[in-house]
Amino acid sequence: MSEYSGKDIVILEGLEAVRKRPGMYIGSTGSRGLHHLIWEILDNSIDEHLAGFCNEINLTLQRDGGICVEDNGRGVPVDLHPTKKIPTVRVVYTILHAGGKFAGSAYKVSGGLHGVGSSVVNALSTKMTVEVKSGGLIYRDEYADGGKPVVRLEKGMLPVVGKCAKGNTGTKVTFYPDGEIFETTTFKPDVIKKKLKEIAFLNKNLKLNYKNEIDGEETTYLEEQGIQSFVRYINREATTLHKEPIYIEGKSGDIEVEVALQYTNNYSEQINPYCNRINVVDGGTLVTGFKTALTRVMNSYARELGVLKDKDENFDGKDIRNGLVAIISIKHPDPQFEGQTKTKLGNTDAKTAVEDVFSAEVQRYLDKNVEILKKILDNSLKSYNARKASDKARTAVLKQLNDLDTKSKLASCTSKKPEECEVYIVEGDSAGGTVKTARNRKTQAVLPLRGKILNVEKASLEKILQNNEIKSMIASFGCGIGDEFDITKLRYDKIIILTDADVDGAHISTLLLTFFYRFMPELIYEGKIYRGLPPLYKVDFEKSKATPAGKKSDKAAQKKKRQSEYIFNDFELEKFRKNKENKILGIQRYKGLGEMDAEQLWETTLNPETRILAQVSISDTVEADDITTTLMSTNVPPRRQFIMEEAKFATLDI
Repeated sequence: MSEYSGKDIVILEGLEAVRKRPGMYIGSTGSRGLHHLIWEILDNSIDEHLAGFCNEINLTLQRDGGICVEDNGRGVPVDLHPTKKIPTVRVVYTILHAGGKFAGSAYKVSGGLHGVGSSVVNALSTKMTVEVKSGGLIYRDEYADGGKPVVRLEKGMLPVVGKCAKGNTGTKVTFYPDGEIFETTTFKPDVIKKKLKEIAFLNKNLKLNYKNEIDGEETTYLEEQGIQSFVRYINREATTLHKEPIYIEGKSGDIEVEVALQYTNNYSEQINPYCNRINVVDGGTLVTGFKTALTRVMNSYARELGVLKDKDENFDGKDIRNGLVAIISIKHPDPQFEGQTKTKLGNTDAKTAVEDVFSAEVQRYLDKNVEILKKILDNSLKSYNARKASDKARTAVLKQLNDLDTKSKLASCTSKKPEECEVYIVEGDSAGGTVKTARNRKTQAVLPLRGKILNVEKASLEKILQNNEIKSMIASFGCGIGDEFDITKLRYDKIIILTDADVDGAHISTLLLTFFYRFMPELIYEGKIYRGLPPLYKVDFEKSKATPAGKKSDKAAQKKKRQSEYIFNDFELEKFRKNKENKILGIQRYKGLGEMDAEQLWETTLNPETRILAQVSISDTVEADDITTTLMSTNVPPRRQFIMEEAKFATLDI
């Protein structure tokens, strides 16, 4: 047994931990992680706006590949930090968990609460500069190679590089992402502009100036009506039941509440919750408070106006929310998040605040706008009657699931403990057979799908429940669907989509994700849905050890040995090619799961110790709904436009 001692424990100093495991801090090293760097810097400027000190932010996409974010807030402090004895601005940008959001005095309300954003961006950049305007002077600090300071301090302080008016304050940050860490360092203008538009909606009267030095585009985002305009934007292609969104605002204790809502003729509801301008995609107490208040108020009006008779039962909450699009935005001094993805608000006082403010203010509004009230109640009544008429048909279909024989498709696992079980959804019996052979029969179940499932975006629930592949999934999962859905009855801790790395495989994954998002969203919110990531390549290569300086060449040490390594994407393959110690003998490209034998499939894709899984999550409910509708609905022009705009960012496999 080899000796295991203190010398084997590696301590990553400063920002080294971020560079070693970037995914822990920004989610990924792909395009989403790259753009997350911008959002982290923007969050600091937005927090200055929330604190009442900033009303304008400039974002520039530079010709040389850098991103510059400048605000007119107070400016990051440049004085000597009391414990670190270096300029405070350097503490903020080089030390993890350092910021003004912990003590509670600098920021009463903040979106970023962890103090890691600025330093993480610095750690993952080849270069970063920070300019601070404060007290009529301009200070500048600069960092290179992942956050190493390059500016020499003068008597412990940053040098002054210029002067400005005393009232001219703010912070300017410019950074260049590290190409050795990110799969791409090319920013997508459309992604940035869409984010700036959302920020403008959520931050009333905040001016956001966008400039692209590459194509010369300049755009300003400013929303004087805030989330009211947000609702109009979401419903821009929809038929609405009333022209203007209903807008409610108020305060309960230290919690500020804003709600904007509008009804459409769609058959689904869309509630987008935000806490301190952060999209709380899993909802939580603020959504519960809104739903409770809306249901109680509308049922009260329905009784009062005779829409519901004495013999009628109350409207169900879903009857009332049919066709609803709503934005809930609260400011909370101490938000507490829960759930696996940490995007669910848990504060009980948030529920009380939203319920109290909305109940009181929406009644004042509807008492003055009776025509809108009547349209909402009429819409609720239609939904109520339709639900009653279809209950019997839906119940009959769901009852079939109890008797559905899935043994011909589902290869169950022997364990009955959900917390240790997982099910692989694979395309076709051929791939299913290989996965069944390779799996761990105790904990891994396999459900092959025969062909592509129904596109649920274009079908009613009754039609969806007639689809055999969907019925097989519902029966296998055990947690029901729709009103009967109960995640506590889920038989598996992980549902893993495993498809080939081709166009058909991508389409099947998209159809499955659309189904989960529309009819079992709790599975995504609770972190139960994953995508299996089989390797794209197997590389055969030779590698030899270099002879240490001062020693004679050892023939045994120099002997080349043929080795193999699995590589999961083109970015990793390119890095492997650049390694001069590797002499590549051959590269095998896997197009499908069937090209791997059972041993290879276990080693690369099924073995929990060595496999790579991508957890499916939703970071932006508005964007998720928008893209799902665009790609999967029957409306062709928006889909064509989306494909044309995104095609230039696609990776082609020819």
